[in-house]
Amino acid sequence: MNKKYVINFKSDEKACVWIALSDDVPGLVLEHGSLDALMERVRVAVPEVLEVNENKAKDIDLYYMTERHETVRMYG
Repeated sequence: MNKKYVINFKSDEKACVWIALSDDVPGLVLEHGSLDALMERVRVAVPEVLEVNENKAKDIDLYYMTERHETVRMYG
């Protein structure tokens, strides 16, 4: 069974970016204006960060969690 790594994506509406963080991957902090593009960056960066942290896992499973807040104006 592969090791599970949870990646949290949060939207920063003021800065117009998505931010990727993970308690499972120390040192992972990435941001991008596009969630899809950020996910691609995460796929490349996580193995690199884990290698720097001396993690020798062969295959890893990434689980993506997204959080976004939005206010919708009520009419009527």
